[in-house]
Amino acid sequence: MSGGSGTPGFPVYVTGSVDARRAVIVLQEAFGVTSHLRDVADRFADEGFFCVAPHLYHRDGSPEVAYDNVAEAVALMSTLTLTGLTNDLDATTNFLDGFGFGASSRGVVGFCMGGSVALFADTRGAFGAAVTFYGGGIRQGRMGLSPLLDLAPQLTAPWLGLFGDLDQGISTEDVEALREAAARAPVTTEIVRYASAGHGFHCDARPSAYDEESATDAFSRTVAFFHEHLEIRPEAVN
Repeated sequence: MSGGSGTPGFPVYVTGSVDARRAVIVLQEAFGVTSHLRDVADRFADEGFFCVAPHLYHRDGSPEVAYDNVAEAVALMSTLTLTGLTNDLDATTNFLDGFGFGASSRGVVGFCMGGSVALFADTRGAFGAAVTFYGGGIRQGRMGLSPLLDLAPQLTAPWLGLFGDLDQGISTEDVEALREAAARAPVTTEIVRYASAGHGFHCDARPSAYDEESATDAFSRTVAFFHEHLEIRPEAVN
């Protein structure tokens, strides 16, 4: 099943089998639900997950922004609000509920701005695990969200953070502060830092940012993390 049919009221990319044992919501970069983001969702589907990637820019027509047009991406990010993000997450989890993927059997993973939203999503008791790839806004909130340092102690499910030491927008000091904040949550938390990686290191559609070794390890860790912490939905148990 792929495409956007049967969506929760706004465009989403859906991939994988509804008979999967677990589901994952894949949250976009600042550039939208691009062909790369859809490909990442397909990779999770290949690993056995039912995947949904909601278009968080749907109020602006769900644009896909070129990677060299950072100004437009920043402008679109500035239109996002806490209320809008919360509503979109709720609509997407309700969509998964309809297929039998309850909170304990679904995870959320996000990249760049989506990584920040994934951490926020994990504070709401609606997921069994969450993964953040280089999410910013650690000390100063954005998109209406509180700083990640304030949100991290409120995590309600196991959380994994993946960051590059060469990230020009997220300092290693901030990452270590986030590690300490997340450790105060009543759940398993982990941060992995990659010495040779910068921001966007998982995006193989951006040769200037992509770091293959780090990306391969981070994706493998993410899949393993979800398999470890997400329960098999009851309907899938033989």
